[in-house]
Amino acid sequence: MLTLALLLPVVVVLFRHQPVPLPIPEQSIEVPASSTPLVVEEQPQVAVYLSKLGQIETLPLEDYVVGVVAAEMPADFEVSALTAQAIAARTYIVQRLLDNDKSGVPVEGADVTDTIAHQAYISTETLEKEWKSSGKSTQLAKLQIAVKNSRNIVMTYKGKPITASFFSTSNGYTENSEDYWKTSIPYLRSVPSPWDKEISPRYKETLTISKKQFLSDLGLSIAIPTLKNDSSSLNSLIHILSTTEGHRIKELNIGGVTFSGREVREKLGLRSSQFSWVASGNDIVITTYGYGHGVGMSQWGANGMAKEGYTASQILKHYYTGIDFQQVTKLLAKK
Repeated sequence: MLTLALLLPVVVVLFRHQPVPLPIPEQSIEVPASSTPLVVEEQPQVAVYLSKLGQIETLPLEDYVVGVVAAEMPADFEVSALTAQAIAARTYIVQRLLDNDKSGVPVEGADVTDTIAHQAYISTETLEKEWKSSGKSTQLAKLQIAVKNSRNIVMTYKGKPITASFFSTSNGYTENSEDYWKTSIPYLRSVPSPWDKEISPRYKETLTISKKQFLSDLGLSIAIPTLKNDSSSLNSLIHILSTTEGHRIKELNIGGVTFSGREVREKLGLRSSQFSWVASGNDIVITTYGYGHGVGMSQWGANGMAKEGYTASQILKHYYTGIDFQQVTKLLAKK
């Protein structure tokens, strides 16, 4: 994300002890710390719509970030990866708050939902009651340390909070933003991410779908009898037209109709837009590589970097090209 994958441009070779060179200085870059501790009153308040309860929870920014990290990243990840996730989560919500962006919120009075439409979030009550009662107090304390390590810090580009997109697992590379969203964003560039293949359980998945369902999901009316049971016949029906810099399928032709890789991924419910396929009787067996849209930080890649000793800021500067760090309080003071 290897029958068809051989048609894609390059297969990255992974060496555990030879990490990809990073676009950062040789010196370790530390995330800047606040000069003075924040008190609760100085923090922005975040109003989260709890979709299952139909209620709004309003809480301080840093407490909100704890709930996002708990929902978005496994607590057994390395602290540096969790800290990077905390900064990405904080950056996302601060950008929305500064822009007064209420998009995707179904009720008045909320800033964001607790779903992946924005950022997944676990409520304070759930963390305090269910996590602690189920013996996850240590994991919760670890997440709180990761958030505290990065307190008040967000990523910026030219002085403004970035669109801090992230996803689960790369196929070995991240995507340029325009290959997914059509808009070119200078800090969301394709970069290598070889760590995922070694450690992510979501790196590769095989899905079996009937040929009839395959055509139906894509909205094609090709006669089923024209699809023979051999892969050569299937490959005469499906042609890759172009691939992205991130080694995913950009466009392909299926039965004379052109689709984007993203369209096929979404219509078929695939994990990634890098995929290969073979025929198997009346079915098509599809193998995907990576999990998610591919833009921004790979969470499993971040953990792989952390395992090799990279700091949170090094991880972020790898996945977000040319970014800086800024204190939330200074950004709010400019508003």
